[in-house]
Amino acid sequence: MNTTLMTYPEPSTVLLSTTEDERSAQSGGLRRSLQSRLSTRVRRVPPSPIRRYFDLATTMDDVISLGIGEPDYVTPPPILEAGLNSLRQGNTAYTPNAGVPELREAVTQMLTERYAAPAYDPETEVLITVGVSEAMFLTMQALIDPGDEVLVPQPCFVSYTADVILAGGTVVDIPTYAANSFVLTPAQIEAAITPRTKALLIGYPCNPTGAVMNREELSAIARVAQKHDLIVISDEIYDRLVYDDHKHVMFASLPGMAERTVHLGGMSKDYAMTGWRIGYAAGPAELLGAMHRIHQYLIMSAPTGGQAAALMALTDPCAEIAVQEMVASYNDRRTFFVDGLNEIGLDCFEPKGAFYAFPSVRRTGMNEYEFAEKLLREEKVAVIPGSGFGAGGSGHVRCAYPVHRQKLEIALERMYRFVRRYGV
Repeated sequence: MNTTLMTYPEPSTVLLSTTEDERSAQSGGLRRSLQSRLSTRVRRVPPSPIRRYFDLATTMDDVISLGIGEPDYVTPPPILEAGLNSLRQGNTAYTPNAGVPELREAVTQMLTERYAAPAYDPETEVLITVGVSEAMFLTMQALIDPGDEVLVPQPCFVSYTADVILAGGTVVDIPTYAANSFVLTPAQIEAAITPRTKALLIGYPCNPTGAVMNREELSAIARVAQKHDLIVISDEIYDRLVYDDHKHVMFASLPGMAERTVHLGGMSKDYAMTGWRIGYAAGPAELLGAMHRIHQYLIMSAPTGGQAAALMALTDPCAEIAVQEMVASYNDRRTFFVDGLNEIGLDCFEPKGAFYAFPSVRRTGMNEYEFAEKLLREEKVAVIPGSGFGAGGSGHVRCAYPVHRQKLEIALERMYRFVRRYGV
């Protein structure tokens, strides 16, 4: 690159010249003009609360980040090798739009064997996507018209609200609270339904709270969905990450729910495959067909090597053993960290799923934003304000505990110093 300074004519020799102030004013005017031309949908989408604290933490040394919900494991060896071998064999082209047939078949078989799910047709009722994020986006785009209302229990993963807005829909928040273990109730759904309600979006095990729902609780919600003819979008990305005596229930496996439920799952959390970007959707052929149509134009196909790795994850016994070992480790960290939070004075209900703790910070006298920012700056521990995940999260912070046990110990020590400093 030539770094020689260029010379320009003196302003007096240029017929049409502008001063620096005028150029700045023109640039500012253009920025304002472009801002006004952005779509209303985009302007309604708030910035992610997760990225702000993550970005701030990356500028600091010696930070222990409890902010990002990502396994601290490398993808288990048999899964990793399957992806690498696929690439070595030259499989670097597109796959069929809906995903390789063998993977779609494996998803169908897994859901049937593990959760007694309906026998999905892998040709028309299963779609392989770029993570659950794409699957959720496709679902909303295929289902929602402007003005349609989607019931969304809060706190919830940050993309739920954004995806409804980007589809032109209206989010109807249903707050859940620690006093009720962040469980959604039929009465709350009934109270929120209007003539414009089209769908209910649920995500259990829950990010950010770690809450779960049992069969009886989910069956009660299913009856409400049936009564009011609601489509249910069920994000079950954390299905394998459940603890103690809790057994995950696939919502679509409940009586009468397969015909009105879009089931979303993926490989990222259960199999430590976040970067491989493989998710899937299963549901009624009519809706999956519409999602497939959008997927064809938007994505073409999910990553080829990632699909090979995902197939191994779903079919290899060694991969299953690795999952069980990871879950046992997360469970150990869960009990250690949640007990520690309660001991230092940050009240935390017991999460039974995912890998998040959602303690209250009210005893410090700070709101969740003040707590998160001061904790990061003063003690170099990164957490995420709970209200960034929606109603019900006020007064809480999300802490992701899939980090090394030693780091969790240090984080608790720093948090102990911090809360004592503020009188807890």
